[in-house]
Amino acid sequence: MVLSSEDKREIGQHFVFGFHGHEISEDAKELIEKYHVGNIILMKRNVQSVKQVHALVQSLQQCARDAGHRYPLMIGIDQENGLVSAFSSTEKHQAGTQFPGAMAIAAISDVNYARDCSAASAREMKAVGINWTYSPVGDVNSDPQNPVIGVRSFGDDPIKVAQYAKAVGEGLAQGGLAPSAKHFPGHGDTNIDSHLGLPVINKSRAELDQTELKPFKELIDAGVASIMTGHMAIQALTGDSETPASLSRAVTTALLREELKYEGVVVTDCLEMNAVMERKGGVPRGAVEALVAGADVIMVCHTMAFHRGAIEATYEAVQKGELHMDELRKSGKRVAALKRRFVGTWDDVLGKPFDEEAMNALQATNKKLSEDAYAKSTALISGSLPAFSSGKIVVMTPVVESLNAAVDDAEGVQRTEKGHVRNTAAPYYMSFAESVRRRAADVEHLVYAADFDCRREFGQGVIFVTRNADRSAWQLDVLEKVRTQTSDPVVVLASCAPYELFSRRVLGVQACVASFEFTSEALEAAARVIFNEVFPAGKSPVSVRGQ
Repeated sequence: MVLSSEDKREIGQHFVFGFHGHEISEDAKELIEKYHVGNIILMKRNVQSVKQVHALVQSLQQCARDAGHRYPLMIGIDQENGLVSAFSSTEKHQAGTQFPGAMAIAAISDVNYARDCSAASAREMKAVGINWTYSPVGDVNSDPQNPVIGVRSFGDDPIKVAQYAKAVGEGLAQGGLAPSAKHFPGHGDTNIDSHLGLPVINKSRAELDQTELKPFKELIDAGVASIMTGHMAIQALTGDSETPASLSRAVTTALLREELKYEGVVVTDCLEMNAVMERKGGVPRGAVEALVAGADVIMVCHTMAFHRGAIEATYEAVQKGELHMDELRKSGKRVAALKRRFVGTWDDVLGKPFDEEAMNALQATNKKLSEDAYAKSTALISGSLPAFSSGKIVVMTPVVESLNAAVDDAEGVQRTEKGHVRNTAAPYYMSFAESVRRRAADVEHLVYAADFDCRREFGQGVIFVTRNADRSAWQLDVLEKVRTQTSDPVVVLASCAPYELFSRRVLGVQACVASFEFTSEALEAAARVIFNEVFPAGKSPVSVRGQ
């Protein structure tokens, strides 16, 4: 069959693509004008300030209207809060307010904070024209060794994960954004990162119902606007250990649509992850397979050649009869409904000047909510906090490692020829040292590696910061050496997942504190707790059973 202009316009509605730059690029214009792409994802690379994002979104929407799009664009972003916060401010740029991520929010033990922080974050994004966010994370972090979910999960209890994910979805919708629950049918019980390879989850269907699927069932019952499928193989669902769930009709259509009765929009995770990209045919073929499986929107975030390839492979699949336009049009009605609900008309999105005064007032209110939430999330896992003397305090932070591709391997991170992160002192750990300096007169900040020489003076107390030391056990090796060199108080601060604090290897330290993430805001809250300015009210949402 020969594709008509309307056919191509319809096909364009089934993709969400990213581009590079702080202004609309020629690539973005080509995608919107030539390929009729109806959805755009903004990455951290596109965010410089709230005012700049507003101008960028206006130019994207104007381009779509000028190109004859029937509906405005869905403008999505990866804003889970916590460590995955594409809209939040950085050390270089002032953008959105930083709120606690999933595990930190769950540590507060009050779902109202999950709802309120999500609504507050959504209002900032809505004010600049963003209307879709890829959150909440519905994954249950039942494998402590999980390299990509970890603190992005609300914990290891599927019932509590369901409660918090539902609250976040409600808050985002209240703030005017379409939420997207991810990564269906569940990415929590694997120690393989789908950015790097294909995770395989070997569970029975009964086990999946009790753990992985439980939060998503709750979210579906609550009417969550969209769901993101993940790139993991689950033989009990797909029938083999080679097909990612995102490309499986047994998952997207048979399970999600037909069995669980989900009627909202299904979007895939980015197909440029190795779990899909390394398959035969790569990203373009993956796009076709995902559409055949029943996905409504295919996500490709980075590479223009893959954008063109995915669209043109879809044209070819329709022409050959592998994909059918009537199914795409039926799917397109779900996308159009999402746009009507969360975007509105052209008059709703264009010609809206940026209200800087209103944004400043909103962010002032949100800053107070964020500080309150972070203060309540910090947990004292064991021991008792010391009253540090007036002598020198040594702050020890680990060298940066690439442990989580969703967090550590953002574009623009400078690396050595061997691939190591170039900066030895991470900016967030430098900010923590500054937080300690505001509370103590004499502070020394040491960055330690596996070969750190512990034969030195350690002052009158040590704050020893770890990051996923259950997996990077060399950090605990250094801790044990430090403890042999000093009899003064040692406080261990787990700056990400708290699993190492349940280890026997930290027994005997003065206190173990968990911040559940290493954002500067979380580490400032941890400093307030360590120096007894606020009570450590947080409770760990995860544990290590049997220890």
